[in-house]
Amino acid sequence: MSSDILFDIKDLEVSYGSIAAIKGISLQVRKGEIVAILGANGAGKTTTMRTISQLHKAKSGAIMFKGQDLTQLSAHKIVKLGISHAPEGRRVFGILTVEENLMLGAYSRSKLDKDTLRWVYQLFPRLEERRKQLAGTLSGGEQQMLAIGRSLMSNPEMLLLDEPSLGIAPILVKAIFQQIKKISQEGVTVLLVEQNAKAALKLADRAYVLDVGKIVLSGTSEELLASEKVQEAYLGKKH
Repeated sequence: MSSDILFDIKDLEVSYGSIAAIKGISLQVRKGEIVAILGANGAGKTTTMRTISQLHKAKSGAIMFKGQDLTQLSAHKIVKLGISHAPEGRRVFGILTVEENLMLGAYSRSKLDKDTLRWVYQLFPRLEERRKQLAGTLSGGEQQMLAIGRSLMSNPEMLLLDEPSLGIAPILVKAIFQQIKKISQEGVTVLLVEQNAKAALKLADRAYVLDVGKIVLSGTSEELLASEKVQEAYLGKKH
C-alpha cells in the first residue's frame, strides 16, 4: 500500500437483510485529498458513509484507516482514531444552542480545544454570531455549517461529508463548498458524498461514481467532467 494512502476500502459488501446495498466496492483516499462519491438517490452513497463510521456493519470486506481495519470497531472509537462524520440531514440538536452543539462535537477530546472552536468560528462567522441561538431556529444552510463545524470539533484527520448541499439555497452551497476547500487546505482529508455532481467535481481532486451499490466510473475530476457518461447522467448532456 502506498505510504500516502490514508484510507482504503477493499471489496466492501453491505446488506439490509437480504437486500445487497453495497456490492463489493473498493476505493482509496490519499492524505490531503478531497475525494467525492457521486451517484443518484439509492446508489448506496449514504450506506457507504454510515458503514465507514460503523453506524452500519459490513457484511464482508475491509475498511482500512492508517493501516487499521475499522470494521470491528465501535462508532466512538472511529472518532477517536481521527474520522469525523457530518451526516446527511445535518442532525443538529434543535433544543440546544449553536455553541452547545459544537461542544458535543468535542466529546471525544479530554478537554476542549479553544483553538479548534476559534477555527470553526473563523470558517463560519455566522455560527459565532448565533452561538447563543437555538440550533432549531437556524436556516438549513446555517444548520449545515453547524453540522460541519461540529464534526471538526474532534480535530479529525479525515472528514466524511454526506450531502452537504442538500436542501440549501445555491448561494449558501457556494459558500459552504468554499469553506470545505479551506478545511482541506488546513490538512484535513475529505471524503464527500454529493448528488450535486458539478459542484462536487469542481471541488474534488478525484471521484468515484456509484450506481446501485457498484462503482461504475472513477478518475480525476477533470476526467469525469469530460466523460460523456457523467455528462448524460449527472450534468445534463452538452449540445
